[in-house]
Amino acid sequence: MSKESTSPTINDVARIAGVSKRTVSRVLNDSPKVNQKTREQIQKVIKQLKYVPSPQARGLASSRSYMLGLLYDDPNALFIHAVQRGILSVCVAEGYELVVHPCDHLARNLVSGVKKFITRSKLDGVVILPPLSANEKLAAALDAEGFHYVRLAALPVDRPERIVISDDRAVMVDLARHFAELGHRDIAMITGPKYRLASEVRFEGFRQGLEDLGLDLPPDNIVEGDFTYESGIDAGMRLLDRPEPPTAIFASNDEMAAGVIHAAWQLGIKVPQQLSVAGYDDSPLASKIVPPLTTFRRHNERMAALAVKKLLASIAGRPDEASELTHEFAPELILRQSSGPVRG
Repeated sequence: MSKESTSPTINDVARIAGVSKRTVSRVLNDSPKVNQKTREQIQKVIKQLKYVPSPQARGLASSRSYMLGLLYDDPNALFIHAVQRGILSVCVAEGYELVVHPCDHLARNLVSGVKKFITRSKLDGVVILPPLSANEKLAAALDAEGFHYVRLAALPVDRPERIVISDDRAVMVDLARHFAELGHRDIAMITGPKYRLASEVRFEGFRQGLEDLGLDLPPDNIVEGDFTYESGIDAGMRLLDRPEPPTAIFASNDEMAAGVIHAAWQLGIKVPQQLSVAGYDDSPLASKIVPPLTTFRRHNERMAALAVKKLLASIAGRPDEASELTHEFAPELILRQSSGPVRG
């Protein structure tokens, strides 16, 4: 190791391995232009020296920045935090840095703003979260510019190498069946805002699940919320302050479901004795409220980690590998005390 530095450098690796600096760079960047024997020798030296290449040095050698971006417009801080944990679990291992960029999905300059962000930050690629991931104009613009991206979404809105799906629609039948088995027949739903793809998917999945079981979801039992606690209270009051209120309510996220439970408390309706309530997200709130909430657990951290693996494979010029990686996750129904049998 050179005396001028307390940390090993790429020059030290090249000297001890008996190869050129360029060959070491190729190994660091997974280039196929190095034979297996030489690659193993260099990797052995790297391990012995505990050499860690800087993203800047790797970027100069490979025309990459070793920087990824995360595009989001979602007020759910817990969701964003879980996604970041998943992304960083892969980034740290692969020597990448993450730049987080909040967006307004309704902004007129969304597409141009995102393009400027990617160019200015010299990103190798981006992970796009809902509701931005449903924006086809944005995806088309990134594709036209040759930018690498992977979308997290509720439907297969892109090619397999560019998508990680939470199959919300298919699992809604699990909740429909759960309510039916508890004897509920007068069932209501509080949807998310209409502009969110997840809202539409969960609504259609739940409605279809009930229909398959011979149950209806009448128009009067469908109320739109905006994914906030306050909208859950408002929607809950509208549904429950009736001569014959529904006996079960599915709210499209945990915040609104908690609002429904609060509305029921205000009206003197007991949960789950007189009303069953279910949500979606399995946020920390779900297990802490009284009664604990029946809900769906989405694998946000694992989905985000997979998105980065797909992204890195595409950046490395291996789209087939990115396509072959599993790209669908099924949320899991978590049964707790907020749902129970119909009481006479």
